[in-house]
This record gives sequence, structure tokens and C-alpha cells, in this order.
Amino acid sequence: MRFLPVRDDALLIELDDLESTLALFDSLSSDPVTGTGELIPGARTLLVFYRPSAVTPEQIVRAARSRDLGGRVAGEGTLIEIPVTYDGEDLDEVADLLGISAAEVVRLHTGHEYAVGFTGFAPGFAYLSGGHPALDVPRRSSPRTRIPAGSVALAGTFSGVYPRESPGGWQLIGTTEARMWDLSRDRPALLLPGDRVRFTDVSGRPVPRSVPRTVPVPTAETVAGPAAETEVSHGVEVLTPGLLTLLQDLGRPGYASMGVSSSGALDAVSLREANRLVGNATRVACLELTFGGLRLRSRGEQVVAVAGAPAPLSVITPADADGRGARTRSVGFGQPFALADGEELVVGAPTTGIRSYLAVRGGFALAPVLGSLSTDVLAGLGPDPVIAGTVLPVAVPSRGIAAVALPGPAAGAVGSAVETSAEVVLDVVLGPRTDWFSSDAVASLTGQSWLVSARSNRVGLRLEGDSLTRVVDAELPSEGTVSGAIQIPPNGQPVLFLADHPLTGGYPVIGAVATHHLPLAGQLPPGARIRFRPVGPFAEYSADVTEVQP
Repeated sequence: MRFLPVRDDALLIELDDLESTLALFDSLSSDPVTGTGELIPGARTLLVFYRPSAVTPEQIVRAARSRDLGGRVAGEGTLIEIPVTYDGEDLDEVADLLGISAAEVVRLHTGHEYAVGFTGFAPGFAYLSGGHPALDVPRRSSPRTRIPAGSVALAGTFSGVYPRESPGGWQLIGTTEARMWDLSRDRPALLLPGDRVRFTDVSGRPVPRSVPRTVPVPTAETVAGPAAETEVSHGVEVLTPGLLTLLQDLGRPGYASMGVSSSGALDAVSLREANRLVGNATRVACLELTFGGLRLRSRGEQVVAVAGAPAPLSVITPADADGRGARTRSVGFGQPFALADGEELVVGAPTTGIRSYLAVRGGFALAPVLGSLSTDVLAGLGPDPVIAGTVLPVAVPSRGIAAVALPGPAAGAVGSAVETSAEVVLDVVLGPRTDWFSSDAVASLTGQSWLVSARSNRVGLRLEGDSLTRVVDAELPSEGTVSGAIQIPPNGQPVLFLADHPLTGGYPVIGAVATHHLPLAGQLPPGARIRFRPVGPFAEYSADVTEVQP
């Protein structure tokens, strides 16, 4: 085993193969190490999150090395049959790559039983192993920007089914009408780790009625159904949504087995601050405003606060029935204020940073999706982006809640520190694949100023600068990733993952932004410049390190 740093609260355990990885995953899941959190298996790695205050990396190393990896018995999971029409546009190309006929590709694909090794990339996307060893094909040299839902594909020795329309680089050999992901089911993911899978050829034949057919991925609105607009007497009505306004809370951890990443607010510090200002629990969902521009009308009396990227706030009081008395007043940013029934709040463009968080006392009375109201733009989970005309019901607290006016900017409130013209320094933990790059590449990562591209979003910041050179050209088997990971694609231009990043990735990660600077990364606008500051040299973890006793 190798034990590689990932972030200041995560490490990556590298093993020999998928079987060993799943055996360790089973062991650490059934008998967890105190202080460890979610586990994300990859093709031959296990990503382990932990609480630094409760356990050290060296303790995790010793615990992992002591586990017996020989007791896992394959083939005990549920057998799920997936009907496939073998009409994929890459089927003939795959046959040519393997030197066999298309019919032989189909025979090999349907002739062996697969096992779900791990999940990732998107909710419901399962990496299936154990097929015929001859079915070993590379990913496409140029990924597609759009792959239809239900596409059956190959990459390396893995097979998989795309649960929803998305970009991707796997070789397409067929299609299925089976629903890989459906929030209306008790188990949304059709395939979970440990399940067995057999593909059946139904080309030219009708799909059996027992097979759940492919449907659009449900959102909070299709699952729960919003209250009709006329029914909401206590809430807020969005008049102008601004560039992008989303519901966000602290995310939905705990669903990695279904391929679901946590998502959540990009600046969690500011979200917590906004909630404290109105007296909510810090985990309650807020509106995340990108570049401001929001205008809303209060239905009933509300207590509101805005934190994060500072922006001008004004309240418009409507005229009375005779058209008299209309007025506008300014209200303080970072302070709780009241909205009377019918009053409108206008949030201007932030002066620094890009994301502001609007909290309403009581929180939004909407049904969560997998325990969260966060909108994951990559996975398509959670409520749709807020649009003009959206009415958001607000819960009425059962008792009075004291709002908390913080004395000045909260510690860690970083929105005001981000300016387009300023160079922002982010602390970075080197690893886990720093040794896949030349020493010059590591020096280049930390020695230059990177430009945040306009193509950035909640999935990640695309950075522009001098390309980083790899010294290991092999294809990296898919492995777990974290928010803040600095992934290097073939063009050598880094992508800094944010909250809506894929659960697993296939490009090497040279380092990751330390957790205390993740909110700062979430406030960086296009045009900002970043300089990475390593918190220490890249080094593998060892169980031999002497621990300091308290």
C-alpha cells in the first residue's frame, strides 16, 4: 500500500487492484477507524476523509495496514439484468480496435457477469468490472460534449451506463432504457457497489415491461411539487433572479455509494454567517447569488440578512393606494433587517468577490433532495435555478429566535478580500499525484500567477498560465477527488475543483487547496489571479512517524 496526501483532511490509499481496494473499503466501512468519515473507492485507490482533531494520518496508516484483505467474497450481491440495444456509434470502431467483429463484441459483452466496483462521475454511474478480458479499449482521444442518457459504454476494462445526458470520453456500444437513477425509488441508484450485472441483447426486440425505463432526472420540484403560487402567503417572490441564483446549504454528504458528491455552498463560512444573523441554524439553506442582481418581494413579514461578497442593498416600500409614500432606503450588509409585506429588496453587484448569501429567518420550506436543498449543477440534483416568478415559501419559527449581529467581519469571511485586480494566495497541500509531474512543473505551479478563466463555474475554476508537464504518461485509473483538487488535464492547464466537482476523476491531481482557503477559492471571479503556496513538501504518509502525545 501507498498512503498519499490529498488535502489537510483527506488521504488516498493506493492498492494493487480493484479487489484489494474493495476489500479494504468493506473492512473500513464495517469497522471504521475513529475519526474517519466518508470513503470513496476508485479503480485501485481508496479516498479517506478524516477529522484532524480526532485522528492522525499515521494512525489511519497503521489501521489500514493491519486489515485482512483476503476475506472478501465476490459474487454475493444482487443480480441485475440490463437489456441493451447494441446500436452504439462506436461499436464498429471498438470491433476494429480489438480485431474482431461487432457481433463478437456483443457476444463478449453479454457473455460475462460484471460486478459494481465503485460509483462516481455522476449520480447512478457505476464502474463495472469483471467482463471478458479481451474487452479492453482506450477512452476516446477527444471526449464528446454530449452523450445521451442510457448509453452503454466501455473504457479500459470497465463497462458502464450513462445515467443522464453528459459529456464523456467512453466508447459507446449500445443503449438501454433502464433507469440508472430515479429519485422516486427507495434506492435511487439502480446499481450499488457489490451488485452483479448481466447485459442482455434486445436489439430489434421490445424491452421487457419490468425494466424501469429512462426518464429525466427528477428535481426537488418534480419530487415534492412546489406549493402553488396562490398558496404561499409567507415567503419571497423573485422578481429578477440576477445572473445565477441557487438554493444552497452545507451539502449532502454520505451518498458517495450512489455516485453523489456533497455539493453545497461555495463559501460555507458566509452561508453560516448569514444564518446566524437571522437566528437560523447554520446548516439552513440560503440563496447563493452570483454577481448579485437579485430583486425579490416579501410576502408577509420577513427578517433577512446578506453575507459573503459585499453588495449594496436597498429596500423599496411600495406606494399606498393613492400612489403616495413610495420610498427607497438603504440597509446594512452583514446585518439583519426587516421586510414588511410587499416590500422589495434589491441586491446590487458585489464590490469584491462574486457570491453573496441571502438568509431568511425560518429558512425555505421546501422538500430536500437526499437530505439537502443544494443545487448540484453538474449532477442535476436539487432545485432548479431560481427564475423570475419563483415563489419560495418561508417556514415560520415555532418560537422566537434571537438574531446574532456579529461585531465586524466574521473570522474567515473572505468575500471582501477578493478583487479582480488582486493576486490571491491559496495554501496548497501537494499530492496525491505530484510525482507524476516534473520538478519544473511543481515549481511552475507555485511560482507563477494563474489567471481565472471566464469558463469557470461551480464545478471548477479553469486556470490559464504556463502548461505543466507530466513525466508519467500512463492513463490514471479513476480515483476519488475532493473540493479544491488541482487536476491537470492533457493540455497542462489546471482545473481547480469546486463544490460541484465529479466524485471521481481520471486526470492526475498535483495538489489541493487547504480547507481553510476553500471559501476564498469560491469567491474568485473571472480575471482574478491566483498564486499557490505549498504548506509543505510532497511526501507519502508512513506509520513510522513518531506522534506527539498530548
